[in-house]
Amino acid sequence: MDVLDLSGDPVDRLVAGRREFGEFGGVNASVEISTTFTVLEAEKLPAIFNGDFGPEKGGCYVYGRAFNPTVRHLGRLLAALEGCEAAYPCSSGMAAISSTLLALCNSGDHIVASNTVYGGTHALLKTFLPAKAAITTSFVDITDLAAVRAALQEHPGRVKVLYTEVVSNPTLAVADLRALADLAHSAGAALVVDNTFTPFVVTPRRFGADVVIHSLTKFVSGASDIIAGAVCGSAAFIRSLMDFHAGPCMLLGPTMDPRVASELTLRLPHLALRMQEHGRRAAAFASRLAALGAAVRYPGLPQHPQHALMAAQANPGYGFGGVMGLDLGTPARANAFMERLQNRHGFGFMAVSLGYFDTLMSLSAASTSSELSEADMAASGIARGYVRMSVGITATLEERWRQLEEAYRFTMKLGPAAEVPYRAVKLRRTPSGAVEQLISWPSMGCGDGESLGGGGAAAAANGGGYNTVTTAAVPPTSIASVVEVLAEAATAAAAEAAAASGAAAEVKGAGKAAAGGDRVGEPHVPAVNSRPLSTPVTASPFTAGPAAHPASGGGGGGSSSTASAGLLGPQQPPPAAQVLPPAAQVLPSGAQPHALVSGGGCLGACGEGKGLPCSSCLHRGAAAQLPPPHAHGEDGPSKRRQLDAVVSEARGSGGAGGGGVVWPAVKIRRTGSSEIHYVVSAQRVPA
Repeated sequence: MDVLDLSGDPVDRLVAGRREFGEFGGVNASVEISTTFTVLEAEKLPAIFNGDFGPEKGGCYVYGRAFNPTVRHLGRLLAALEGCEAAYPCSSGMAAISSTLLALCNSGDHIVASNTVYGGTHALLKTFLPAKAAITTSFVDITDLAAVRAALQEHPGRVKVLYTEVVSNPTLAVADLRALADLAHSAGAALVVDNTFTPFVVTPRRFGADVVIHSLTKFVSGASDIIAGAVCGSAAFIRSLMDFHAGPCMLLGPTMDPRVASELTLRLPHLALRMQEHGRRAAAFASRLAALGAAVRYPGLPQHPQHALMAAQANPGYGFGGVMGLDLGTPARANAFMERLQNRHGFGFMAVSLGYFDTLMSLSAASTSSELSEADMAASGIARGYVRMSVGITATLEERWRQLEEAYRFTMKLGPAAEVPYRAVKLRRTPSGAVEQLISWPSMGCGDGESLGGGGAAAAANGGGYNTVTTAAVPPTSIASVVEVLAEAATAAAAEAAAASGAAAEVKGAGKAAAGGDRVGEPHVPAVNSRPLSTPVTASPFTAGPAAHPASGGGGGGSSSTASAGLLGPQQPPPAAQVLPPAAQVLPSGAQPHALVSGGGCLGACGEGKGLPCSSCLHRGAAAQLPPPHAHGEDGPSKRRQLDAVVSEARGSGGAGGGGVVWPAVKIRRTGSSEIHYVVSAQRVPA
């Protein structure tokens, strides 16, 4: 490869390249979608097919699988970014890897590779290439240079490739690129480096890499909407990929669509800014988690084993990358951590891949590294509770940190099995009355300070900043049973709401039924309001007056919200009506509802469980009650019997708080087409 100027900022190389304008002078390059191209002089056709007269030599394009003007333009930009002579964009990152290795190796050749690489790469090297092409691989700890040297010497004359990632996926070990290049070249091998994690951050060509590979799907795309890859190297090597007789890209056909190439070309100019912000946030989160004692991995942390090496290899101003890792100890704790971040806070998504503008989280051992055997995973240092996090750039850093810190602190209170007494459940009821579960997350109950709907950006996405509606609940055998029972309750309650014309029941007493006495196991949940009520508002778990039910004229075109504390009470005729207050009064900012057991005592989830109303309960001893649904044939009593059965089952199991049963508090968000409900259901936790 010719010596190029690699001393400057990669941004300078990127913008110094030849600018291409659109066909009619547009500021963006045109998109050429043709699959075949016209040859104007017939006698030149043989030379074109022999590769002697291509577009770089004044000839013309011949066929889209060989090269396309739009794809070629992207290739020139990527080559400039990586300080290489040429680049070939292709259909995926795995296409780039496999094409490169097949171009460099023949049957019987050998590869030495890092033992911690992307799972798909590991499978290609360990299983596919030996079986299909008799190309074998030795896996070594890429940070152990003595082990790398020994592996290269073990197969003299056969080793054609030393393969590594700049930062290993997912453990974030950093490769010493200059030392590896020296070892590879002394053994007659090429150093192939995957730079997917660190575009702009590191330029592997500066340190002697022969070929640089990218999965453009990740940070280059930045939106998880494109599958693409690229191979960057010498002009001669890129031409070999496209050889009509033996080129892997030409003959295997991992061709990039020119429309995709155009999309990626338009994303390159702001890739540098995105990488800086990804890195800034990852560094902040990693350092703050480390201060909490978390087992966090990030090359930017001083305690990282290769921190000094990474600092020496990084281009100034681009940080240390946007990926960090966090070991939660066990898969159960890791799953609870991710569920709480995603489903409660809206912090990010449990999804594979990386480089997205929102945070992506995955349990590596169960996803992107699942191709590895138990032994390989142990050798790679991938712990079963290790979560890889590709840190996003949405919302403010401080808001995201509050969410991350809360989820981490919550998770670290859990045992290895991550057993929790509750799950907060988000349900949706459609106008037809059907109820489906949307999401759920682990919860400790009302002492957990749940902000159902997520708070912050998540709450805004859910229709507003809702406060807490959290309580103990009947412990179901599964979340599915909660959905089924609440669906039935919703149907019956809807009929009641329509028949009562939106009236709310007036209930008197301190934890006792207004009529009929107190029944064993009856749940009581205090209504919540911004001011003390001698007659607390009553609402069903799914309705709060006629506006809550589409059949009663509710919903409208806009969006409104109502919070209600629903429960089962003794069967009695509906008492005098009371108008339901506005949603803002039902659940004021800062309100913290508490669940009362039958008889008026607090369950204890709020921290004062002594069998008496706690000092911070808004309605001490007051309990709202759900009037029985009106019978429509056998429908109403049938629903009541099923609900009573669940209550009896819970009573038999000891109840969520060890001394009574409470039905879930419910939060409702209405739109014109559906209702969103938040409940907290108790879990059976093994003794």
